[in-house]
Parts: sequence; C-alpha cells; structure tokens
Amino acid sequence: MNTERIFEEFPAPSYRGTQEQALRDVRDAFAAGNDVVLVRAPTGSGKSLLARAVAGCARRADEGNPSDATGAYYTTPQVSQLDDVAADDLLADLNVIRGKSNYTCILPEERDTPVNQAPCVRERGYDCSVKHRCPYFSDRAIASNREIAAMTLAYFMQTAGSEVFRQRDVVVVDEAHGLAEWAEMYATIQLGPRTVPFWDDLRVPEVENVERAVRYAESLAQTCTRRKDDLLAQDSLTPADVRERDRLQELIGELEWFVSDYRDPQSPTTWLVDQSELRSRDDGGTGDDGDDEPQGGPLTIKPMNPEKYLQHTVWDRGNKFALLSATILNKDAFCRQVGLNPDDVALVDVEHTFPVENRPLYDVTQGKMTYDERDETTPKIARTIVRLMQHHPEEKGLIHAHSYDIQERLADLLEDFGVGNRVRTHDRDGRDAALEAWKASDDPGVFLSVKMEEALDLKGDLCRWQVICKAPFLNTSDSRVAHRLEEGQWAWYYRTTLRTVIQACGRVVRAPDDYGATYLADSSLVDCFDRARTDMPDWFEAQVDRMSRPDLPAFEPRAALGETPSNSGGRSSVGSKSGSSRQGRASGADSDTGGHSDRSSSRSRRSGRSSRSSPLADVWDTDE
Repeated sequence: MNTERIFEEFPAPSYRGTQEQALRDVRDAFAAGNDVVLVRAPTGSGKSLLARAVAGCARRADEGNPSDATGAYYTTPQVSQLDDVAADDLLADLNVIRGKSNYTCILPEERDTPVNQAPCVRERGYDCSVKHRCPYFSDRAIASNREIAAMTLAYFMQTAGSEVFRQRDVVVVDEAHGLAEWAEMYATIQLGPRTVPFWDDLRVPEVENVERAVRYAESLAQTCTRRKDDLLAQDSLTPADVRERDRLQELIGELEWFVSDYRDPQSPTTWLVDQSELRSRDDGGTGDDGDDEPQGGPLTIKPMNPEKYLQHTVWDRGNKFALLSATILNKDAFCRQVGLNPDDVALVDVEHTFPVENRPLYDVTQGKMTYDERDETTPKIARTIVRLMQHHPEEKGLIHAHSYDIQERLADLLEDFGVGNRVRTHDRDGRDAALEAWKASDDPGVFLSVKMEEALDLKGDLCRWQVICKAPFLNTSDSRVAHRLEEGQWAWYYRTTLRTVIQACGRVVRAPDDYGATYLADSSLVDCFDRARTDMPDWFEAQVDRMSRPDLPAFEPRAALGETPSNSGGRSSVGSKSGSSRQGRASGADSDTGGHSDRSSSRSRRSGRSSRSSPLADVWDTDE
C-alpha cells in the first residue's frame, strides 16, 4: 500500500469541509504501521470519496512481486449505497459486480430469465454462444481484473475462497458500523419450510441443546448432499430444480460450517438454537416410520461473536483495511465484536461541518412506546404528527414507525383524523417503489416508513422534517439479545440503539447548507441518551444539549391539509431560509419559556426518571 498517493487518488476536483485533513490523518494512521483504520466520518463528509482515495493507494501489479496481493475491494452492506456509487461519475472506476440474480440472460428466448436460472446453469455441458457478452460474466471479468472491485458485503462474503476474487492489498468497508451484526445474520442458519426444499418430508427432532442441533445438522447435510447429487445427475433441469440445487448447495455449506465451528475448540463463537412449536401428526409431521409422536418445528441456529466467520470472509481477504462509518461509537467495543485487537487499530475522527442549528432535535415525547404502553401512547403520537403537519404545511415529512404494526396503527389513526390524503405508506414488497414515488412527488406528503433509518439520502426539499416514533431497541425476545442482556451487556444494548437514532437523524440533513428537524416522540429515546451519553459523539451531543420542546399549533386536522387560511403556529422555522427563521431554529424554544430553561427542566426530569427505573422496564419489547 502506497499511502503517499492518497491525495492524488481523491476523485473530486476540490475538497469539501475537512476532507483534506481526513485524508492526511488516514495516511498518517496507515504510515504508523496500522493494518486497520477506523474512519468515523459524520453524514455529509463524503465517505465514498474518502473510500475511493484509500482504495487508490493499493499496490499495483507493477509495484511488487507477482505473488503479492494487488488492487482493492470496496464493499458496503447497503444495496442502495452501492447503487449510489454506481451512479456517481466521480466513482466511475469502481467496477461494480452484483449477484447473478440481478442480471438477465441475453439469449433471445430467455430475456426474462435471471442469469442464475439461465440455460448455462440448467443444462449439463451447455455451451453458451454469447457468454462473452453475458452481463453478469462481463461485469465479473471486469471487476476481477481492474484495480478496484465494488460489491455488496453479502456478495463479498459469499465469494470468500473464490478463485476469481482472491485476496487484495486493500479492503474498504463503507457503512461498517454493523459489521458484527451483518456477520451474525449471514452466518445464521434458518431451517424451515421456506429454506429447506423438502422440509415436509423431514422428521425433525426436538432440539433441546446445541449438541443435539449439531448432530441433526450433520444428518441433514448428508440428506441435502444426496438430493443435490440426484439433481446434478440429470442432463437438464427446470428453473425450479436449479433453485433447489443452488439452495441445497448453500445449505450444505452453512450446515458444514456450523458443525466445523462448533467442534473447533479454538473457535470463539457461541452458538444458540431456537426452535418453534412442535409439529403434530395433523400438521403433516409424521415420519416415514408412522410414529405418531410430535416432531420438532423450524430451527434457527445463531452465532454470537462470529470472529472466525469474519476472519474467513473479511480479514483474510486483504492486507490493509479502512472501515468507514458515522456511528462506530466505541472503538474498543467494536473491535471486540469483530475480532480485532484494539491496540492494532487506529481511529480517525472526521469533524462534523454541518451547523448544529441546521440539524435540531425537538422533544415532542408523548410517553413510552413499549409493548405494554403502546396502546395509550400511539394515539397521542398520531395527534402530535397532525400538529407537525400543520407546523410544516408545505414540506415533506418522514415518520420512522419502527415496525409495520406501529405503521398500520398510525395510518389508521391519521385516516380517522381526516389527514389520510397527505399520508403515504409502504408494505414489505413495495417499499422501494413507494419510497421513490414519494420522493418524486411535489406534494408535501408524509411518508410512514419502516426500517429506513439508514442508507437514505433525503437532501434538500425531499424532506424537511421527520419523527422518530419509537426508540429502536433491539428485540429482547431474540435469543442473542436476551443472552447478552443476561450477561449484563446493557451498554452494548443502549449503544446499538443510539447508533440507529444517529443514523436516522442523518437522513434529512445532507450538506452544510441543508436543514431539517428531527422530532422525538418516544420518551424512552431521551432515557437512552442519558444512558448512552458516554458513547455519544461530540457533534451529536451538541444536538442533544440544544434539544427543546417546540411551540406547535393547536390540533386542527384541516389545517394539516392546508384547508384553513392560517396556522396558529405559523410556518415551520426549519422550513424557512431567512435569517430570522434560522435564529428560531437555533433556539427551538416554546414561546412562553425560552430554550435554556425548558431544556434544563426537561433534562432534570429525565435524570430522575432514569434513576428510578430498571433498564428492562424501559425497553422491554417483543414486537418485531
């Protein structure tokens, strides 16, 4: 790696904000002998441009021995982030490769067939006459032979051990804060009717411990291998057969990895096993021997602290690593989670260049949104959203509903209040299309979203205000979460929640001259701020310290639709670019109190409440 090239490899014609200093700090961190550098860069720092500059420092083919690793990988967990990279002219030399299912066969009779189901994978010995023009194999050949290959983290991990995508000199991971969680998700094994093609033919035992799960995994892997071999013996397969073959191959790999890792005495991985309700004979659970006894239900086999998995899929793939994110909140904790020694890792902090008054937080809390208190709190939040719609009559708003249950409740309440014409929602299958339609519209629509706290760029008038309806605590019924909380890892729990909140706050302010307000509706959010303050970045702490309660108009749904000539609260202060409105944004105070006294009183109340309550009472939530 030649870090002296880092400035000439920066792809933009000029620097913005603190980019030049960031590059200098990254260069010095690698020059000091660190193999891994964490780059903590807030929203709007231009992380992708910094990533490109680091990747450009990778050893080139003419700079070392033939056996030396050369080139770089750029990878990110977010598909939308990769899409942004592919569309950015400044990053045109990041050669993007995606999984086969994202490409369509170009044979005349197969134009609607994804490449992973094309004749080349359906027919034994098929000689494709247009393989040299196949979009997938073309992109793969280009990415594997050029200096920088770009791909999602999922594809990157799946190609571990590949002869095509071998070890490179530099690996850059963008949006790296969730690396441990992504690894745990990818290494999780789901065994059930949706993931095992012949599930209904299986006799599944009751799995009472991990050792029993290992024995069952060995048996199932053998069954999968026999069925896969039967498919491979056929000269021609249907698309459904191809899907089954590929799934069986994937499943065999997952099961064999689990067995191998569990039986490795040196592995740091802890495995957990969850099993749903047993299947009775009436449910189709009778085995071949006619036994009437109930059988075990679907299984989920989960790893914790998958250091060994990350070693194979990430750390063995490069010599030097740059991990970029706005929310790597605690260096030591992050390193422990991903299997790195903190002493061998450098941290580079990039300064936030967005004025704090342009990214205000407002306290509109209405109570807790825990499972037990949601029925009482949700209607209050819905009324608050109506008042915010009045406050922002001509501006788009984003509501972070956290779950589809909360989204549906809010949508119904807002419809009952008569403001449904301004509200948009999405379902699991149509989320991207609904999001793009809302963004493309010129109307001041309010979008009720689920799980859109990350990788969403709502710059400028695309969105001027947002509401976080529920503290995004992890599901405490998840066995991994429960296991960690039983071990007292509450700092990790609140840190993870804080990380998601900070990510959400960055959706609506994307540049130094951009502005947008974030309203907090769940009182557990301010409790979380108190509990996780030691892990809070300085620039976000400044937002929290300025937080106040806004002066909202009285509840009048017609005004939210612009049907009345006036609003008691006037135009939103964050919706105006005038100097006087910017001053209003900076204070954000109720008209009859004043910002500092209101904030001091609010923080005093929060401190008393958090000291009296137990952590679990504040966050207990089994809603997915």
